[in-house]
Parts: sequence; C-alpha cells; structure tokens
Amino acid sequence: MSRTRQTVTLTADLVILTIRGGVLCVLLVERKNAPFRGRMALPGGFLRGDESLEQTAARELAEETGLDAGALKLQQVGVYSAPDRDPRRPRVVTCAYLAIAPNLPVPVAGSDARAARWLPVAEATDTALAFDHDCILSDAVELARTLLQFSTIATAFCGPEFTIADLREVYEAVWGVVLDKPNFHRKVTDADGFVVPTGGKRPSLTGRPAALYRAGEAAELVPPMMRSRFGA
Repeated sequence: MSRTRQTVTLTADLVILTIRGGVLCVLLVERKNAPFRGRMALPGGFLRGDESLEQTAARELAEETGLDAGALKLQQVGVYSAPDRDPRRPRVVTCAYLAIAPNLPVPVAGSDARAARWLPVAEATDTALAFDHDCILSDAVELARTLLQFSTIATAFCGPEFTIADLREVYEAVWGVVLDKPNFHRKVTDADGFVVPTGGKRPSLTGRPAALYRAGEAAELVPPMMRSRFGA
C-alpha cells in the first residue's frame, strides 16, 4: 500500500496569564497579516533554523509583544495537529505553552501584530480568536485551574511578598468563585511548604496590618486545594 508523505511545519503558541485588578487576563495580539487579519490571537509563530520550540515561543513573545520570556516558566499545554487548523499550509502542528506571572507590563505590539493587549479571560473566551486559539486558551485555563489544586503555582501570580488575601484573590480569579476567608486561610497555612511568614506586615487603613508571606519551597500541595471542597 502506497503512503503519501506530508511535510509538517511546527509552530509555538503562548498562553500568558496574569491577574490585573483582581481579574484573570490573557495576553492577546491583533493580527496584522492574513490569514485572520484584524482578529485577536495568542502570540506565537513558526519554528526557525535550529531553534527549539521553547526558543521559538520566547522569540515570538518578544517580537510580537515586547515581553521577555526569560523570567517566565513555560509549561506545555498540549500539541494541536488538526489538518485544517492553519489555512496557510497543509499541515501546521503547534505546541502550546502556558506561563503565569504577576504584574506583567503593558505589551508593545511588533512584528506581524497590529496591537497587543491584556484581555480578561472571560471576554477573550467570548471572542472568535484566530486559528484554533479558542480551544488552546480553554485548555490552558483549565490546566491552570487544575494546577492550583495540586501545586503551589498560585504563588507565581503574586509578588515576592504577599498576604493570604492576595493569594485568595488568585484562586478566586482563576477559579471564578468566592472563597470563605477563614477556611482558605486555614488550608493555605496548614499546607506544608506552601507559604512562609516573612515576619513583616502590610499596613491597612481599615483594620489590622496583614501578615506578609513568601512562596515556600514545596512544589506540590499537601493536602491539595480541591475546587469541589470550595463549591467550585
């Protein structure tokens, strides 16, 4: 039986999440070129030369948004290989990456991006994104929600020092729920190696100063912070 060989082109796409004003946001670019000219899309592009996919992701992020991927920890979301996912070439397979960071700057559009902006995830999911980026974004957000249950990645949304209220805001923004304050505080402080008191306090105009914490050394949450136990 004869088999037809196909040339496969590789790309990398990025889902960069941060929290701005208590809202989970994703970094999107407005495409300058065809296909999908004028549509919003995730940053990303084609593999070049002897690059790794991670290097492609970092280069495209810098070229399209002006953000430096050096401080971001990229985690693979998945590989997307539907035959018709990119109209430019017959077989374009992309590897999607998730990165989470606090206080990321306003992006500056460049390369083939007409604009770059932070958009609330809830708004982005109601927007018809280019290519199959709706699916990639949905998968990445669900991955982030799951990671918050079993790992200490929530602290990546926070600065070097944070309060338990700051951390609770992360869970509420990512999970889309309102959490019980005493219950959350107890679970966080009881989790081995999740957060460590710094001894400092953040002044408050309305009440007692809030204790400051930093990220602990643990990578996994023991016990996990299961969404179902919070009614999420």
